[in-house]
Amino acid sequence: DDGRSPYQITTPIYYVNDKPHIGHAYTSLACDVLARYMRLSQRDVYFLTGTDEHGQKVQTTAATKGMDPLAFCDEVSRSFRELLTLLDID
Repeated sequence: DDGRSPYQITTPIYYVNDKPHIGHAYTSLACDVLARYMRLSQRDVYFLTGTDEHGQKVQTTAATKGMDPLAFCDEVSRSFRELLTLLDID
């Protein structure tokens, strides 16, 4: 690392079978701390986070809650975005 090239960091891909918990907050915050430090060091930063919105477990959980899988994913994914806003993560 030459200390000048763009810095890339990513959180784990969060699964949307349930709402966020402290582990999601921790990893998002840890990545945000590194991204902010790199920005203070005059580095361009690419910070990526997201959710994995497919799979049998998601479909099963949605069915258990009486929801369409897409509507369920949209609802839980929104809660992950709200977590980032709450923690002032950019």
